[in-house]
Amino acid sequence: MSDKDSSFRCQSGFSAPGGGARDVTAKDVDLSPVNPDDPGDVARWRKAERTRLRAARQALSVSDRQAIGDSLASHLGHFLKTRFSGATGMVFSAYWPIKGEPDLRPLMTALHATGVTIALPLVETKAAPLVFRIWTPETKMVRGDWNIPVPPPDAPVVTPDIALAPLVGWTDDGYRLGYGGGYFDRTLAVLRPRPYVIGVGFEAARLSTICPQPHDIRLDTIVTEAGERMRQGGA
Repeated sequence: MSDKDSSFRCQSGFSAPGGGARDVTAKDVDLSPVNPDDPGDVARWRKAERTRLRAARQALSVSDRQAIGDSLASHLGHFLKTRFSGATGMVFSAYWPIKGEPDLRPLMTALHATGVTIALPLVETKAAPLVFRIWTPETKMVRGDWNIPVPPPDAPVVTPDIALAPLVGWTDDGYRLGYGGGYFDRTLAVLRPRPYVIGVGFEAARLSTICPQPHDIRLDTIVTEAGERMRQGGA
C-alpha cells in the first residue's frame, strides 16, 4: 500500500480482544478504507462501524452486559460524586437503554433519591433538537419515537446541567460515534448554557478515530466499565 493510500485509511478497532467482538467481518459490513476528506465516504464508513460495533455489543451475554452496566454505573456514580458533589440539586439527563446499551436505570433511581433531578431526552420534532422531560421512578412512561419509552407530554421540560451521551463508539480525543441521526450534536449546538456532557459506553467500542467532521462536537469526558477514559483539559 502506498503512503497516499495509507493516508485515506481511518483505522479502527477494539481496545482489547474478546468475545464476539471480532466475529463481525467484512462479509457483514463494508470495512474498506475511508477517505477522511470525503464526507460521503466518511458517512459510509461510519455506517459500517456502527453495524460492527452494535453486532459486537448484541453478541454479549445478558450476564456480561449486566456486569458491564453495573461497573459503568459504579464509575459514573463515583465521577459525579467527586466532580459534582453527587449532582444534588442539578438536572441530570440520562437515557432509557435500547439496542444493548448499558442499563443505568438503577443509578437513575439512586440519584433521584439523593435529590438529583433526572431527565430523559425525547425526539418530539424530526430533525430538531432533543427535548428533556423530568423522570422519576413513579413516572408512567409512554411510547415515543422508535417505540422508546419516554416521559408523558405533561412531564415538565428542563435544561440539563449534566447530560449522558450513549456511545456506539468513542475515541481518546473525546469524539462520539452515535446512531447517525445527528440529534445529539444538533442539541448541543443550541443548548444554552451547554451541559457538561459525559459519554458512556463499552470499553471495547474504543476507536482510533471517527474521522471528525465540522458538525461533530467533542464530549467533556468519557466513562466506560473501565472507568474515566478521558477528560477535556484534564479539569
